[in-house]
Amino acid sequence: MRPLDLTIVILYLAAMPLIGVLVGRKQKSASDYFVGERSLPWPAVMLSVVATETSTLTVISTPGLVFGNGFLFLQLAFGYIIGRTIAALVLLPRYFSGNLVSAYEFLGKRFGKGLQGTASLTFVITRLLAEGVRLFAGAIPIKFILAHYGIHLDYWAIVVIVTVLTLIYAYVGGIKAVVWVDVIQLSLYLGGAAVAAIVLLNKLPSDWASQASADGKFMLVDFGKHLLTSPYAFITAVLGGAALSMASHGADQLIAQRLLATRGLRDGQKALIGSGIFVTVQFALFLLVGSMLWVFNGRKTTAQLGMQSSDDVFTRFIIDDLPVGVSGLLIAGVLASTMGALASALNALSTSTVADLYQRFTHRSAEDSKLLKHGRLWTLIWAVVFAVFASMFSTTKNAVIELGLGIVGYTYGALLGAFLLGLLIKKARQLDAIIAFVTTVVGMAFVILGVKFSAKTGEFIGIDFSKAAGDKVALAYPWYTLLGVVITLVVGGLLSLRHKAPEPEPEAEAEKAAA
Repeated sequence: MRPLDLTIVILYLAAMPLIGVLVGRKQKSASDYFVGERSLPWPAVMLSVVATETSTLTVISTPGLVFGNGFLFLQLAFGYIIGRTIAALVLLPRYFSGNLVSAYEFLGKRFGKGLQGTASLTFVITRLLAEGVRLFAGAIPIKFILAHYGIHLDYWAIVVIVTVLTLIYAYVGGIKAVVWVDVIQLSLYLGGAAVAAIVLLNKLPSDWASQASADGKFMLVDFGKHLLTSPYAFITAVLGGAALSMASHGADQLIAQRLLATRGLRDGQKALIGSGIFVTVQFALFLLVGSMLWVFNGRKTTAQLGMQSSDDVFTRFIIDDLPVGVSGLLIAGVLASTMGALASALNALSTSTVADLYQRFTHRSAEDSKLLKHGRLWTLIWAVVFAVFASMFSTTKNAVIELGLGIVGYTYGALLGAFLLGLLIKKARQLDAIIAFVTTVVGMAFVILGVKFSAKTGEFIGIDFSKAAGDKVALAYPWYTLLGVVITLVVGGLLSLRHKAPEPEPEAEAEKAAA
């Protein structure tokens, strides 16, 4: 590895834990650890939200999407803005009015601790699968890049190193350290992408944009694709993206915790809506780099270039064509996206474990100092679990990785649907919500794994639990969350018809009894 590149990467690995510890070393309370004493500025939280949802594979893979689909991926981002705006106006006010540290506390107040525990446990399992696999997936390009420079590490070694370095500041500094380090890491990988674009611009002919446009690489919308089977059909992308973003940023503790760390509802809403706009600009930058790479590579497909997939396009450019120093910057950016996502998951899982599971099921109202100790303890425990779990995937096949990365499709609809059930159907009670929740998870597993459509016509073929291939494809993933919400509301709504009147909220009844 070139000395300057290696120096940049080493300095980054040393600096991030140190900065995180310095920022968050004065933790005095559980509230400070979990939600930063609700004192964080909304621009920092907005950038942290974007960094949290940006994985290594996002940085590496997004430019390559242009080779097959132009700018169509941005249609999903348009839906993200819509979904986050709805979540900011509908869900966030409920969280702030209850002075909550976990999104699932709302479900506890509305339905009872049974559903709160069910939702929290679902979040824990979902995040373990999605983030654990994402941690391993992030090690793949890191291993590839390091091997090119003569540094050979096993996947498990990369996973352990990244986990330990991330744990240092997540354990000591809590949400405050995670947010501020996220801001630095986002600046790093976006700065690297911007520099890559400048380098490419100097290597391309003056008419590169015309060439890319002539090949359809700037195509932004597509009304001709099949609605049920193509994730990039306009209606599918916008509606599905809106539902997915409303769930991921309104009903998932990973993001909700950051929003609850702002100084108030208005700041939380600014951070959430702003993150949708910012992430759209971020994707546009990555796709612009991809359109430049299309022309730079002679307007050839990945197969013609001898690449296994479009994921290799940007990685190969980083290694082979970037000048000394810039490669190190982008490699550090790849590490940054992995560490940022992991730190966010550790902090969110720790908070949900303590607030939703430990306190609810032990019936203990522990003093603040003990809650802080529990928060740090669970951060450590989850770091070990992630490292072990991610390392196990070094011997698995791609199909299992894809399943892990797509696990949110099984659960996001149920999570968002439970929140909307509580808001929209006043007569719905805890048992109704739990039955609807479980039914949705099972139903979505059936749809995702069994329902098949024609790849050519988009028409429904039948039920087939063999792997989708050839002329058989599954339902396009943007529909998963929206369909899950519909199942939850229909089942929960029908069950609620058994009741003559709305049930008093459990915590309101408890307060009345105590008085």
